[in-house]
Amino acid sequence: MSRHRKGLVAVADARSFLSGLLSDPPRFLFFTGKGGVGKTTTAAATAVALADQGARVLLVSTDPASNLDEVLAVALGSSPSPVIDRLDAMNIDPVAAAASYRERVVGPYRGVLPQSAVASIEEQLSGACTVEIAAFDEFTSLLADPTATSAYDHVVFDTAPTGHTLRMLSLPGAWSEFLETNELGATCIGPLAGLSNQEERYRAAVTTLADGKQTLLVLVARPDVIALNEAARAARELGSLGIDNQRLVLNGVFHVKDREDPLAMALSLRSQQALDQLPAPLQALARDEVGLVPFSLVGLDGLRALVADAQQVSSTSSDTTHAQETIDLSALVDDLSERGHGLVLTMGKGGVGKTTMAAAIAVELARRGHVVELTTTDPADHLGAVVGDQDDGFDGRLRVGRIDPAVVTNAYAQEVLSRAGEGLQADALEVLKEDLRSPCTEEIAVFKEFARIVGQANDHFVVLDTAPTGHTILLLDSAESYHRDVTRQSAGSVDPAVRQLLGRLQDPQYTSIFIVALGEATPVHEAGALQRDLLRAGITPTAWIINQSLLAAGVTDPVLRARADQEVPILNEVQQDLSQHVALVPMLADPPTGVDGLVRLLEHSVSLGVNTPAYNSLLSNHR
Repeated sequence: MSRHRKGLVAVADARSFLSGLLSDPPRFLFFTGKGGVGKTTTAAATAVALADQGARVLLVSTDPASNLDEVLAVALGSSPSPVIDRLDAMNIDPVAAAASYRERVVGPYRGVLPQSAVASIEEQLSGACTVEIAAFDEFTSLLADPTATSAYDHVVFDTAPTGHTLRMLSLPGAWSEFLETNELGATCIGPLAGLSNQEERYRAAVTTLADGKQTLLVLVARPDVIALNEAARAARELGSLGIDNQRLVLNGVFHVKDREDPLAMALSLRSQQALDQLPAPLQALARDEVGLVPFSLVGLDGLRALVADAQQVSSTSSDTTHAQETIDLSALVDDLSERGHGLVLTMGKGGVGKTTMAAAIAVELARRGHVVELTTTDPADHLGAVVGDQDDGFDGRLRVGRIDPAVVTNAYAQEVLSRAGEGLQADALEVLKEDLRSPCTEEIAVFKEFARIVGQANDHFVVLDTAPTGHTILLLDSAESYHRDVTRQSAGSVDPAVRQLLGRLQDPQYTSIFIVALGEATPVHEAGALQRDLLRAGITPTAWIINQSLLAAGVTDPVLRARADQEVPILNEVQQDLSQHVALVPMLADPPTGVDGLVRLLEHSVSLGVNTPAYNSLLSNHR
């Protein structure tokens, strides 16, 4: 049985938002950034602070994999729910939004068109693209319709990870252009009238986003090179859309307390070096810094403590032991290597290290003589930065690439035109071309490429660093609906790789899925939801990887030590409720980038079992 104790822990110089971000905020605030940098936390803390100051606030998550419920410690739905006085919050539920959108489009045609025509429209509206457009439709109603948010002084958006957010923010312009040029009424999401009715609202959304008096885009980043580069990319792309009203929040800035702790010193130095090399697009932005804190940011007390520059908070540690034995990360590679080929997927919440784990597994398999194709389906591609020069020592066995949406979409469009367009009358050919110019075509093209790459794992290893959880689930869930969309655009011809995809993902002899998480409540619970969705689809994960463990690193700095204490009950929860196969990977002083860094990550992964000397030694440091 667990026994918990409470104590007071000093906060690592957390700075208040109030002198910066909260001093004079506009009506609309958008929080965006790389997955795992703290968008939801900072958005929620800002919303709570504004409400505490007397403003009426609506907090909205537009992330398909929202964890706003957990951060606020309240149950949220698709309409505003009260959190505290003057603060309401809601999640835009993509599935519910899609159902509502479908009915709005199809409803007017019931009883007017033949049932076969209505069924055809419903068929068109069954794909993942419709889900994204429907969620976007709700997003624009909050942004562009004054009556929808008239009861609030501020609307705070907790947005999806950067790649998805930029796509969403660019959609008003993209769809406006599409509506202007499409004269034939053919789209992959149903009758054009369903979009045309929203054209004015989409234009209003574009205007509001670019208006600095009404809107502020808050770029959230951790003080590390990859997150800062991602924020800089977002700043540039937002600027190219005419959205220059930006501010930077640096979250989790670490100030070392114990200079005898080598990991603490290394993390502090790494943080400072990253800030010293702040990318040019970020240097000109006003910014706030928030220190790394040793307390949980789940619940209102933690959010208020973060904003209020609290100096002491209560923390809880546990002296429980693990229910089961964890396994060494290299043991997972041993099992893969014995098989000799197959598909490897790393999945989980953004920012937990999926890319690093995929790269480390791929490098180790290549070191053992296997041919490995390492690629990503994530729009925010970080593989190149993590792997570095992969040619050294592998004799071409390790190939690193990515699914480039622009490239695969162009190739797919040309393929469809050459096959399905041959022999068509001019009007019919123009309908096909219009359909291929719709934004949904990119979704189909990327999906087909994903299926093609999965199918290549018959004679070598394919390691896929997948997109953040929400996008991944849409991708997997959409297998059957994409059959229909591809059939419609391809005159009945569907690539066998698409038809075989779900079966390959369900085959444990073909596919190994590693769910990656941190030793924290939110990423673990989100990964647990991902696992449940996979199991419902007949896909069983192979193992869990708990990455960047401070417990395994044996830290002594008081802030890091307090955070390590909090890992123990989380690890117990994973082992008891979620997986019998759990690998624990320590936080390293040097970032695991480049081939040498990835090899070092494998070498430092530890195996901690029930009452083993190694495990008990680590636990004794935190009691």
